[in-house]
Amino acid sequence: MIDLKFLRENPDIVKQNIKNKFQDHKLPLVDQVIELDAQSRKVKQEADTLRANRNAISKQIGAYMGQGKKDEAMALKEQVQKDAERLADLEARERELQEQVTKIMMTIPNIIDPSVPIGEDDGSNVELERFGEPKTPDFEIPYHTDIMEKLNGIDLDAAGRVAGNGFYYLMGDIARLHSAVISYARDFMIDRGFTYCVPPFMIRSNVVSGVMSFDEMESMMYKIEGEDLYLIGTSEHSMIGKFIDTIQEEEKLPYTLTSYSPCFRKEKGAHGIEERGVYRIHQFEKQEMIVVCKPEESMAWYNKLWKNTVDLFRSLDVPVRTLECCSGDLADLKVKSCDVEAWSPRQQKYFEVGSCSNLGDAQARRLKIRIKGKNGKYFAHTLNNTVVAPPRMLIAFLENNLNADGSVNIPEALQPYMGGKTKIG
Repeated sequence: MIDLKFLRENPDIVKQNIKNKFQDHKLPLVDQVIELDAQSRKVKQEADTLRANRNAISKQIGAYMGQGKKDEAMALKEQVQKDAERLADLEARERELQEQVTKIMMTIPNIIDPSVPIGEDDGSNVELERFGEPKTPDFEIPYHTDIMEKLNGIDLDAAGRVAGNGFYYLMGDIARLHSAVISYARDFMIDRGFTYCVPPFMIRSNVVSGVMSFDEMESMMYKIEGEDLYLIGTSEHSMIGKFIDTIQEEEKLPYTLTSYSPCFRKEKGAHGIEERGVYRIHQFEKQEMIVVCKPEESMAWYNKLWKNTVDLFRSLDVPVRTLECCSGDLADLKVKSCDVEAWSPRQQKYFEVGSCSNLGDAQARRLKIRIKGKNGKYFAHTLNNTVVAPPRMLIAFLENNLNADGSVNIPEALQPYMGGKTKIG
């Protein structure tokens, strides 16, 4: 959510930003919110005047009563009563207008960074850099679930009977590999100075609306029936929520946290063959990183965060690239975002395994996460990035470490987490 004062003073900038995000249907909202805000400020001004008059009249009533002027005092009391009724109406109207303004402001997209490429959808995303040499083996690589099944590592049929499509049982060495990757990612981030955290896996609605747009909320989140609780779609939700309605001391920043959690997502819509198996699922586990920092430091942290993911994948012998998300592919709260994509030898192309985002002060403004500095209070900047998200990451790992005989090499970095094994098969 952008600053209302900024929108009021820079409506053309806000409108151009909406156009850059190809959301022209939201253009009328800018003028609408300006008009509602003007009404709100006018109502507030009248209410403030009545409150000030009430205080002055109350003192006058006291003076009249002290002078024995009861008729004058009673006349003023009648005026106070009328003013009180009018004030009650004004306060109700003020609340109504403020709610309307807030609702609209939460649908107007955040101002994107000038470096973001302009494009309508992910087809306009821009490749930034490649890390590692993509492999092209001289043998055919099976679909990832076929690899897992030959290693007795997955049971989709049983999961379908128990929970339906979009779920899985991981078994044996594949399940162990899954846990090994998570544990390795945890220690990888701890070694880089991040504090490890296991957050709540459910959050209240005020946190949900604080960390994501309404469109994302509808398409992703599972609600707990009968309670004000949602299952998290990523630990970023509860990790940023940790700071809700707080004032942080400037000298304690930045907060750099890495968190583990299961993640639950609706994943609506039909998906192609490459997104079946364990690529696009309703439940998975993830190691995340989040940063809460001063505004002037957020872009430097943005670059540090995505590099952490690249370094982790390269330590596991998986070639990756970074892809700059264009304006139309950015969620409404994001200022700038890039995807980390892993090489798929089977498909001979890259696919997404993580996403790094700078949200500016949008989440902090919604959640009232403030910093107390030398010159007063201001809103923090928040960032998040995927460290690793198996089992999707396992697809890249298995394909890039598969041997012709069906066995899978274990990189040296993971061997301590696999009981010293150098290969599974």
